Amino acid sequence: MLRLPKLSRALALLGTTALLGCLGPAQQSAPVVSVQTPPAPTYKFDGKVAWDYLVKQVAYGPRVPGTDAQVKCRDYILDELKKSCDDAHLQQFSYHWSVNGKTLPIYNVIGTQNWKDAKVRMVLLAHWDSRPWADGPNSPPGDHDKPIPGADDGASGVAVILELAQAIKDKHPGLGILYLLDDGEDLGPDISQMLLGVDYFADHLPTPRPDYGILLDMIGQKDLVVPMEQESYKSANAITKAFFLNAMKVGLGKTFPYKIGEDIDDDHLPLIAKGVPTLDLIDWDYYNTYWHTVKDTPEQCSEQSLVDVGDALESFFTRPSPWTPPAG
Repeated sequence: MLRLPKLSRALALLGTTALLGCLGPAQQSAPVVSVQTPPAPTYKFDGKVAWDYLVKQVAYGPRVPGTDAQVKCRDYILDELKKSCDDAHLQQFSYHWSVNGKTLPIYNVIGTQNWKDAKVRMVLLAHWDSRPWADGPNSPPGDHDKPIPGADDGASGVAVILELAQAIKDKHPGLGILYLLDDGEDLGPDISQMLLGVDYFADHLPTPRPDYGILLDMIGQKDLVVPMEQESYKSANAITKAFFLNAMKVGLGKTFPYKIGEDIDDDHLPLIAKGVPTLDLIDWDYYNTYWHTVKDTPEQCSEQSLVDVGDALESFFTRPSPWTPPAG
């Protein structure tokens, strides 16, 4: 599988026009429907708890493989998953890093709910490591040798997953969920040494295997807007449309607009390559501000953004019957 750098890859104007021209009106923007406004839904997802999860992860320091912060945060995440999951464990492997010649420990943290007896199974994932270098496009050269705090790029997705696992542990009959907090996603320096944890997981899929996946990445920033990522729309079309239509239905269409956004190299690609259609929920606008800088701190994030993502997922997972991928 060809992997391009983890950078924004917006389509050229002509290509974008051609792509959108192939989509029906309902696929280009939110469908216009005449329905009665339902009463405001009530969710168990607690934004304050999710925010505390974000802050606590960052407080450990940069979660770079081979550091004390990695070990401490790993144990913290595992302990929290044990509170809500039927099973929680580590998936450990070693990686020889070309940068310093050392063999680094990589730890995926995995928890499951209803996995064995479910009719439909999905994997909900986010990476928990942080980048060893602040080498983003807006990072001053003097910061390039510093690790990033990883508040939005890392901790935000994990924070939502940890609180969501608590909120829905008894509320999704028929749906099995595997929570994958993967490590080594941002190691680098380039894409050939990134996505390490999900690569390993995809090569060792559990039995039974997941039917689909949803990835959370960079979903904590203020004024969150998450359009449909291009590869998700192409290779996981059914789950992508189902999720965004549901978000619109429950009043979260502003955060999850029914339109196509960027094409991002991310943790969904190894799963897609193994036949697990996976939706990437990511606000790539962060690339233009604090992405891979030492300013990727909780101050750039918002509790409300975590709530919007948590509510969208909770409403999707706790429907009367689980969403089922179409046959074939």
